[in-house]
Amino acid sequence: MLSEYYHILLALHLLAVIAWMAGLLYLPRLFIYHLEFEVGSKAYTTFCTMERRLLKIIMRPAILLTFLFGILLAFSANAWASPWFHMKLLLVLLLAAFHGFLARVAKQYVRREKPSLSRKTLVFLNEIPFLLAIFIVFLAVLKPY
Repeated sequence: MLSEYYHILLALHLLAVIAWMAGLLYLPRLFIYHLEFEVGSKAYTTFCTMERRLLKIIMRPAILLTFLFGILLAFSANAWASPWFHMKLLLVLLLAAFHGFLARVAKQYVRREKPSLSRKTLVFLNEIPFLLAIFIVFLAVLKPY
């Protein structure tokens, strides 16, 4: 029955992934800029607000919809038994863990604790979601094994 809706589920899944990835790529960049401001300054508080809104209004619904439509897609395509799907799922779970890590960093800023991460580390972390996305997309498209 779900297979009848495969293309609709796929479209909804892709839209949710795009929104989630936008947040995963933008939030670390906000953290990099946030480092430049003194704790308690107007700009510091503005960045806390931006980060909180990004997490709660865009990223949280996007991750939930990504997983919901992804699970429905997996059922509609009988992907659960495929090794490529297991690898893709593992990489998506790593993205979800990265999302959780970013949420913890945002909470540090709100508590007026600058994270112990250097600007260089944050720049590196900014690349992680896209690198994982490359492998996820190739696994989903090529279904190599």
